[in-house]
This record gives sequence, C-alpha cells and structure tokens, in this order.
Amino acid sequence: MSASTPKKNSFFGGAGILTAGVIIVKLIGALYKIPLGGILSDAGFADFNTAYNIYSLLIIISTGGLPVALSKMVSESNAVGRGNQVKRVFQLSMAAFCVLGTVSFLIMAVFPNQLAELMRDSQAAYSILALAPAVFFICPLSAYRGYFQGHALMTPTAVSQIIEALCKLVIGLALASFFKTQLQDEALAAAGAILGVSVGCALGALYVYICYRGHLRTLPDFRDEPEDSRTILATLARLAIPITLSSSVIALTNILDSRILLGQLQDALNLTLDAARETKGVYDKALTLYNLPASFMVPLTASVIPHVSAALQVKRRRQAAQISETTLRTTALLAIPAGVGLFVLGEPIMRLLYPATDVELGGWMLSVLGVASVAVCFMLVCNSVLQAYRMVALPMATTVVGCALKLLVGYLLIGNPDIGIKGGPISTVACFWIIALLDLFIIWRTLPRSLSMARVFVKPVGAAAAMGLSAWAVYGLMSKAFLALKILVAETEELLPDGSAALALSRTGNALAVFAAIGVAVIVYFALILATRAISREDLSLIPKGDKIARILRVE
Repeated sequence: MSASTPKKNSFFGGAGILTAGVIIVKLIGALYKIPLGGILSDAGFADFNTAYNIYSLLIIISTGGLPVALSKMVSESNAVGRGNQVKRVFQLSMAAFCVLGTVSFLIMAVFPNQLAELMRDSQAAYSILALAPAVFFICPLSAYRGYFQGHALMTPTAVSQIIEALCKLVIGLALASFFKTQLQDEALAAAGAILGVSVGCALGALYVYICYRGHLRTLPDFRDEPEDSRTILATLARLAIPITLSSSVIALTNILDSRILLGQLQDALNLTLDAARETKGVYDKALTLYNLPASFMVPLTASVIPHVSAALQVKRRRQAAQISETTLRTTALLAIPAGVGLFVLGEPIMRLLYPATDVELGGWMLSVLGVASVAVCFMLVCNSVLQAYRMVALPMATTVVGCALKLLVGYLLIGNPDIGIKGGPISTVACFWIIALLDLFIIWRTLPRSLSMARVFVKPVGAAAAMGLSAWAVYGLMSKAFLALKILVAETEELLPDGSAALALSRTGNALAVFAAIGVAVIVYFALILATRAISREDLSLIPKGDKIARILRVE
C-alpha cells in the first residue's frame, strides 16, 4: 500500500508547499544578496560566482539525475504498493550519492588553486575551498529530498531549503563583513560569504535525516519482493545518466562561458584581471536577479515528475497529459510576466538593489536577461515533462544544441570591442530560447493529448504585455515627478552643499516608483488573467479545495 494520503498526492498541494518554501527562501536570499552586493565589490562578487559555477557543475555531476530518477522510481513503486522496493531503491541511491559526493569534495578541497587558474580568476581559490564541504553534504541531502518527493511529501524539502538559506544569511554575511572590514581582503570576504552555504547544507542534511527516521516509523509492513540490486542500479543509471548529462551540459557551459568572458575581456579587450573581474561582477549581479523566476519553477518540476509517472504507471494517460499541459500553462502564467517585468524595469531594479554598481550597464543586461528568463523557465519544466514520459535523451540533445550556440555567440560578441560584456546576455537569450522552442515542439508532437499552444501562450502573453505597458507608464510618470522635485531641492539646498538631500531623494524616488510600478502591474495582470479566463476549472481541480476557489473566482 502507499504511504501517502490522497491529500498529500494532490499535484498542486505538493507544489504549493514547495512554492511557499521557495518564497521564504527567496525573501531570505534577498536579505542575503542585496547587502552582500554592498559588502563585496564587483570584483569580489565575480570571485563568488566563479566558485559557484564550479560547485554547480560538480553538484550536477554528483546529484543531477539521481534525485529525479529516485523520485520517479519511488513514486512508481509507491503507486502500486511496493514498499520494500522503495526501501531498496533508496538504499542503493544513497550509497551512490555518498561515493559521488566524496569524490567531488576531494576535487574542490585538494585542487582549489588549479580550478581557480583554469577559470582565469586566481582570486576565487578561497571561495572554491569554502564550498568544498557543501558539495559533499548536498549529496545525501538530495537523496532524502528525492525520496520524500517520490512520496509526494514536499515539506522536508521546503524546510531544509529554508535552513540552508538562513545559514547562508546569518553565517555568510557575518563572515563576509568580518573579512572585509578587519582584513580588507575581497577574496576572503567572498569565501566567507559562501562558507554559509556549506554549513547550511550540513544542517539541512541532518534535518532531512531526522525526518526520514520519523517517516520510517509510520510505514506498515510490506510483503513485496524487491528487485535485485543490479536491476535497480541499471534502471537508476538508465534514467539518471541522460538527465545528469543534460544538466551537466548547462553547468559546463556556464563554466566555459565564464572563462570565455574573463578571457576575452583580458585578451581581446586588453583589460587587466582586476578590471575584468569588476566588469564580470556587474554581469553576475544581473544574473542573480535573472535567475529568480526560474527558482519558482522548482516546485513544478519537483511535482510533475512523480505525479505524471504515477499516473502513467496505473495507465491514466489522460490524467498525465492534463497534469503536463496544466504545468506548462502555469509556467506561462508565472514566467512570462516575470520576464516582462525584468525587461521593462531592468535599470530601475539594478539602481534600487545595487546602487554602487554600474546601473546603466547592469540595467541593460538585466533587461535582456529578462527575455531569456522566460525561456529558462519553459526549458526546466519541459525537461521535467519529457523525463516523466521517460524521454530522457531528448532534453540532452536540445540542450547541447542551445549551449553550443551560446558559446559560439558569446565568444564572437564579447571579443568585439563595440559589444564587449553585452555579448553575454545576448548569447544567453539565443541559447535558452532555442532549447525551449525545441522542447515545446517535441512535447506538442508527442503528448497523447494534443497540446494547444494557444491555451498555453496567447492569454498570458496578452496580459503580460498590458502589464508591462502599465509598469513602464507608472514608473516613467513617477520618476519624472521625483526628478523635478530633485532639481528643485538641488537648486535650493544651501545647508547641505554636498548634495546629500538630492541624492537621498533620488534613491527614495526610484524605490517608490519601482514599488508603485510593480504594484500596479500585479493588479493589472491578475485582473486580466481572471477576465480572460486564462485559468480553467480543470486546472483548479488539481489544487486542494480547487472547486471552492473556482466558485469564488467564478472560473468555468
């Protein structure tokens, strides 16, 4: 029998728990990244992200496909009451995770200087060393998360993510501030900021272990005979290896892209290492904001695989297709307005969050990256849908095509003196849109129930366009009003000749204009989504108490 209750198995019930966790994590992350941008210079921020790119690649190699494969196999076995099979799958997966985590830890701990030199950023060695423990602890943590997600239990994942974020906030900021103020060392400050990640992974792993022990006590005795270890490992490998390779392509591309970027800035544009780090730091700050919309796709990708897999396992193909299409439509409703918002308010947002950086350059890059962020969200969700249908090789093929295009475009554009660092965002747009379009085409051609692109895209695009225009208009009107007031204050400011009052008014005016533009945009978008019936009663039926919500909103 399954250990999960019907309520736990609700698709958007599990996604909702993860979404709440993601929102909390991102709020904590904002409290971390915004002051961190003030503590670290652009060069220190570049060191931070260089180490993170290496960490991300090793994490994906160690855990990229195994959690997905584990979640899928657990959900399939759980759907037909094979509890002993679930236990055997988890035990073998955990052993594989620990071996991979140990190898990855040793690579980062023993060769930090060599890895930093390989990235053309020798100052990133301390940060690489500080992240080494994290790459070990994330492996058992990922195994436990995959196990719980396979049971449609999302709370342990959400809470462990919050623990990670809190450790990063408290420990990371404290150490970054200490090393910056006491030692005046940017490289050590970046390492201190990132050390909180390692502590958070260790505590998160301890928490999910405690949850796992408690969960085992609630399970009944099962009588099924599990498959032999060789068969289970072969199935895990068959599912995990293509997913890992596909994910590794993106992580490896990010590493190569970072190296190409620093290399071209130094070689083709004749910048010093410090100047190249400063320029890359502006780009990295824009990347931090661009990655936010994709974070909110994690609940959907984590929920769609076990639920579609379980539906297919019991031959409910129509239900699996409905969940897949609803997931894509939800992605459109969330990703498109987020991308439009970044595109319209790129420079104001950079000015609000990172006033000490080059906001004009950073704002331009964030606006372009906003276009790419929509494609990234669709790529992530499409990959999960294809993986749930066991078409694990196709996402890898589309990803290789897109990433090869990114490296080629980036190399050609960044080395052009007239384009320079701006080639980075342009290559990102080219990369992820080609991947997303190819993935959507494959899903459209292969889903048992024909996917309607009109249902997925037309209404969200129309509503997001109107939202973007309203945000642009509100920000423009308010910024002009505050500009006039600033000029008046600057002309009459006699007691403060340094212009501090005018500067404070400028920053306050920008902040108020941004918040007002976002507030109006949210109201306009939500009203249009309801007015155009972009959400159906069928979609809401997958949500706990969805029928009641549909009646309140009068959704047909």
